[in-house]
Parts: sequence; structure tokens; C-alpha cells
Amino acid sequence: MSTVFLATIPSPPQGVWEIGPLPIRAYAVFTILGIAVAIWWGDKRLVARGGPAGMVGDVAVWAVPFGIVGGRIYHVITDNHLYFGEGKDPVRALYVWEGGLGIWGAIALGAVGAWIGCRRRGVPLPVFADAVAPGIAVAHAIARIGNYFNQELYGSHTTLPWGLEIYQRVNANGQLDQLNGVSNGIPLPESPVHPTFLYELLWNLGVAALVVYADRKLRLGHGRAFALYVAAYTVGRTWIELMRTDPATLVFGVRVNVWVSVLVCAGALAYFFWARRKGSREHLGASEKEAEVLPP
Repeated sequence: MSTVFLATIPSPPQGVWEIGPLPIRAYAVFTILGIAVAIWWGDKRLVARGGPAGMVGDVAVWAVPFGIVGGRIYHVITDNHLYFGEGKDPVRALYVWEGGLGIWGAIALGAVGAWIGCRRRGVPLPVFADAVAPGIAVAHAIARIGNYFNQELYGSHTTLPWGLEIYQRVNANGQLDQLNGVSNGIPLPESPVHPTFLYELLWNLGVAALVVYADRKLRLGHGRAFALYVAAYTVGRTWIELMRTDPATLVFGVRVNVWVSVLVCAGALAYFFWARRKGSREHLGASEKEAEVLPP
């Protein structure tokens, strides 16, 4: 008995376009777009805290490369089955343009880069982190569109109206190539599936809105806005991660990213409440009156 779907979300026919010898990858395009949005919005928020315009871009020169390297290292460690073992090509672990950046590695090593950049410009890292927190959430949401083009990060089969159609992709030789190929119109057996990339995209936008709202109401400072972002994101990442069906490293039968999310959430909440005793938001030179009229 066939199932009738009221609607489904079709997948793009491809995620890579060849312009001469140059491959244009949707994943890379949306990742770069997300970074640009985070820098732009973070700069506006840092100015509102008394910082000079352009400082977020200066710090990003350090934070972004560190974050990309950290994100890739985390991805390769937690998804090592993709690159190591029989029939695998370990060199592909270096192909960051093909997708695969772990958010926790990106934040951890990106924070090291941000710390270096902040020290060079004389800005406290917690102030910088609070300024860029909602922008990072939006950047992550934008990058998830790249996962949509790559047909990755989806869940199990679903009969819900917003199920995602996943198709076979083949290369010029007719061989299956889900990452670099073009759709042949044949759906995969599990299609339609839960679009968990979309769930996370929407959750991240909600996290950004929550951080902005709480920051305005509570005048969060001393890294608390960033801690709130981390805590809120991990709550969503936990239940979304449990819906995913792609192969992953398991710890006690549970995906490793679930354990990491729970631990990071606990640490972020502990810091959020601990830092409350330091008082409300600090400013970097602008007067209180000036800071209140600038864009948040």
C-alpha cells in the first residue's frame, strides 16, 4: 500500500558546479556567507559595547582559520570511519571543501585564535565573545544550507509533509557520487527523510533571537551571552543528533556528539550562573548613554 505525501522537500540536483577548472561548492559558499554575516553583525554589537568599528574583522583574521582547522580536526576524529579503514583514502581528511566541520572543534580552536586577536587589539575575550554570539548562531544556520546541497545530515524515513527527498547522484562516468555528482532522479530507499539539517537551521535562528532578547533585557556581560548561546544550541543539538541516521562514532551506544553536547551544555550553564556575580554588561569606552542608542 503506497503512502501519499502531501508535500516533500526536493533536494538540489547537485552541490558542485564546474566553472572552467574551478569547482564552486555550495557548502563552501554558504560557510563563507555565514562567516561574513557573523563578522558584520558582531562588529555592530561590539561597537554598541564601546569597541571600535572593524575590530571583529581584525580578530576574525585569527579566529576563522583557527576555527576551520579545529572544526576539521574534530570532524575527522569523531567521524574517522569516513577516512580511515579498508577502502578509505586518509588524504581526504584534508579536503575541508567537501564538507565536514565539527562545531565544537571550531569553537574551541576558534576561541584560541580569537584570544590571540583580542590580545593584539587589547579587547577582553569575554566582551568579544558576547558580541559575536548571536552572529555565530546565524552563521551556523546559513552553513546548514550547504548541508542541504550536499544531501547530508538527515534523519530516518518519515511520512511527515516536510520530508526531504534524497536522490542518487552520479558522476560523468555514471558512477555513484553523492557529493560531487548530479542527481539521476532516482530516490534513495529511505527517502523521504527527516530534514535534520533544517531542524538545526531553524533552531539556530531561534537561539540567535533568544540571545539578543536576553542580552537586551538582562544586559548580559562577562561572556554570559556567549554561554547562553552555547547552552541553548546544545539543547537543540542533542535531540536533533539523536534523530540522525548517518554513521557516527558511538560511545556506550550513543552518538559521541550527544555526549559532547550534554557535557558542554552543563559547562555553559554553570558559567552562565557563576559569571552573574560579576555584574551586568561592561563597555569598552563608549558612555552608557551612547551605547544604548547604538545597534545591539
